[in-house]
Amino acid sequence: MSGTEPILFCWSGGKDSAMALHLLLQQKEYRVVALLTTVTEGYDRISMHGVRCELLRQQAKSVGWPLHEVRIPRKCPNSTYEARMEEALRVFYASGVRKVVFGDIFLEDLRLYREKNLARIGMTALFPLWKRDTRELIRFFHAEGFRAVAACIDGKILHRGFAGRELDAEFFAELPPATDPCGENGEFHTFVFDGPIFQRPVRIRTGEIVERDSLVFCDLLPAEDDSPSCGR
Repeated sequence: MSGTEPILFCWSGGKDSAMALHLLLQQKEYRVVALLTTVTEGYDRISMHGVRCELLRQQAKSVGWPLHEVRIPRKCPNSTYEARMEEALRVFYASGVRKVVFGDIFLEDLRLYREKNLARIGMTALFPLWKRDTRELIRFFHAEGFRAVAACIDGKILHRGFAGRELDAEFFAELPPATDPCGENGEFHTFVFDGPIFQRPVRIRTGEIVERDSLVFCDLLPAEDDSPSCGR
């Protein structure tokens, strides 16, 4: 979709990013020039979510925009993260981009951190989901036809059995009462493989479950033609 103002979209590969992009595109005033994702060096996976970059690239191809990967080390200090993000952002600033979009919902400290870093180079942030009721967002997620799996969960909050499950009605019904429905406090991270912003589903299958630093990861793999998959 096209609009008048070029924007850069900070893309995690998860449901909040997908919903934020979907809502932004409905406004028809912005033109997405690229998706920006941080990737952990040596692992070739999306930072935090642990999803293989092979799937990230399939996802970006289906959504239909170029993918710009910002490579950061494991256990990355803030100074390194900020320097590498600034380097990437300046590339887009030089091409005329002045706004960056994020899928954050209600973490005030994180929003202020993002805005402060962008302000240093003359850019501003957009938050299409900001202060939306997370229960309403999940209803919107399902009503619009998005599909996702839990790629990573916080093992201190959720049972490891949640890792690798699709985010269907049963998944949300079984979440502990104190859990935010969108996992906004880090309870779980997701990978979206289908929905209205996709030209075609990203076919995936679940692999090994791995625990690391109290986080539980489900290794998501590209689905082969003859293997069971989440994507239709």
